[in-house]
Amino acid sequence: MKNIDELRAQTLAEAGGQPVIQTPFQRYNSLGKEEQVAVQQVMESGVLSQFLGCWHEDFYGGSKVREFEADCCEFFGVKHAITVNSWTSGLIAAVGALDIEPGDEVIVSPWTMCASATAILQWNAIPVFADIDQLTFNIDPASVRANITEKTKAIMAVDIFGQSADMDALRAIADEFNLKIISDTAQAPGAFYKGKPASTLADIGGYSLNYHKHIHTGEGGVIVTNDDALAERMRLIRNHAEAVLPDREAMPINNMLGYNFRLGEIECAIGIEQLKKLPALVASRQHLAERLADGLRDLVGLTVPTVAEGNTHVYYMFPLLVDTTQTGCSKHELARALKAEGVELATVYQNLHLLPMYQQKIAYGHHGFPWTAEFSRQSVSYDKGICPVAEEMNDTSYLGFGMCTYSLSDGDVDLIIEAFHKVWAHKVASRSA
Repeated sequence: MKNIDELRAQTLAEAGGQPVIQTPFQRYNSLGKEEQVAVQQVMESGVLSQFLGCWHEDFYGGSKVREFEADCCEFFGVKHAITVNSWTSGLIAAVGALDIEPGDEVIVSPWTMCASATAILQWNAIPVFADIDQLTFNIDPASVRANITEKTKAIMAVDIFGQSADMDALRAIADEFNLKIISDTAQAPGAFYKGKPASTLADIGGYSLNYHKHIHTGEGGVIVTNDDALAERMRLIRNHAEAVLPDREAMPINNMLGYNFRLGEIECAIGIEQLKKLPALVASRQHLAERLADGLRDLVGLTVPTVAEGNTHVYYMFPLLVDTTQTGCSKHELARALKAEGVELATVYQNLHLLPMYQQKIAYGHHGFPWTAEFSRQSVSYDKGICPVAEEMNDTSYLGFGMCTYSLSDGDVDLIIEAFHKVWAHKVASRSA
């Protein structure tokens, strides 16, 4: 690493100097020969999907679906794993399985992908947004507690960026108020919470298999649970439940509006091979993230990721916080300079409650349904200011490096570190000197 005088002697790339990173990083790709062979075998079988939407042993899918689900059960240490064609589908099935009634409320983080909240609306329930923790970006248990009403039915804990939410605190709240917990662990397969795989301590959890996740099948998801009844309800929702119920043993029919959420044989064959690679992929990501954190830790006004006690972090994103009172310049100014040096950073993530859907309270039709329905609590607020931590981070302090985007080497990480130090030498150190 060059010293600060050497870095200051260089011209910033945005001012016409030579960028630190001159060759784009390799895009992340966890697919290899194993997946190619697995796909070829499925193709040769001639069976791309074996689901039947009627009561039959194939209601649960073909051989690769069942094999992948069994592998996931073993890997994550759960009784049931249910594959779906996207994690969005998984969330919809999870909310429906929990006996959610129209007008019920589910508390969720605003700092997540939009599907976490729209899955709630799919069942005419109401998302209520709780604020996030300043260091982990996960939902804040204290804010969850403050948002509980007589309408609250469940908590959706999003394991954002790669580490688990505080499940002990959330479980204590859930038990006190007789609530269920869904863990949206789309970004954190392979992470652990106090020795247990992330997502497995909730009533229902699960992982995304989208193309830029740690492991992927192109698109897809896996729901996990230890509850036999919930598992069966989600399998029904996955595959046209309403058509199947007349032909099987009696069970509650509420929320048995079924969908086609089925994952095919090719995707599951890929998933079988991908799951084998997950420990090594996670270990590599953790090594690189720790190297990056060590290299950036001493920069003025910059906070590197915090890993909560009892957690492991798998770094879907590498989140950073900028203290503008120390840097003397905005995160946007820093991000522009870093982009010129070859480091692309996200300057925003989400504040779902500020999206037009929630600001106008319109989801179905033109008349504000389900918020305006007589079964809903009319006073649910999505006003700016209800999640001050999330809002401040999005506006002022958050920068995110997409570890999920690249297959990085140690040398690549060293270049990223050098780019940060170069920008800080010009933009920050010179102002504080």
